[in-house]
Amino acid sequence: MYPEEFRKQLLAEDIALTDQQMAQFDTYFHLLVEWNEKMNLTAITEEKEVYLKHFYDSLLVGLKMSLNPQAAICDVGSGAGFPSIPLKILYPELSVTIVDSLKKRITFLQELTDQLGLTNVHLYHDRAETFGQNPEFREQFDYVTARAVARLNVLAELCLPLVKKDGYFLALKAAKSDEELQEAKPAIAQLGGKFIEEKTMALPLSGDERHLLVIQKKKVTPKKYPRKPGLPNKQPIK
Repeated sequence: MYPEEFRKQLLAEDIALTDQQMAQFDTYFHLLVEWNEKMNLTAITEEKEVYLKHFYDSLLVGLKMSLNPQAAICDVGSGAGFPSIPLKILYPELSVTIVDSLKKRITFLQELTDQLGLTNVHLYHDRAETFGQNPEFREQFDYVTARAVARLNVLAELCLPLVKKDGYFLALKAAKSDEELQEAKPAIAQLGGKFIEEKTMALPLSGDERHLLVIQKKKVTPKKYPRKPGLPNKQPIK
């Protein structure tokens, strides 16, 4: 998917990107490739692949969720800024917070947001476990996203404590896994969440499947969660 195909595909979804937004995606692509030579940000560097598998893929959250464009969103372990930075380009009034455990990635994201001229983007070098226990951030976000490879029962413990009551935890997965969802349901319930639905989508051109798991926060998360760094991964809630 080359840039003009990207623009046309979004237009077919009733989203008309401005020339400025197209220029921001172009800058994003070139910075990603440039920085990727110095540090491992992504295995995908070909232009048409980046536009399809990173940019369009990230925007599926907005296309399928009817996001409030003025909401506060937290992206846990966003790596090179996916999905939150493409969403911020699409919805400039979003308040975006990104937490990542690798300082080098935060340095890249700072340079990226400066170059793109983005405002109201807050970057934190921290572990999700300690970030989620910080009263400044705990239960403060309308949406919390994770496009990570961790299993859902682990992601739920890292993300749900940050979601405000009635807000949503949105987990992006490349593959459908009913087993993973069933395994995570006890953790989701303990953390105050309720599984709402799984939206199955296909990327244009490639037809690759994507799955968006929608979990709503119904109750306040017990104070003991998230547990100390490393514990959610080593001993997931069962």
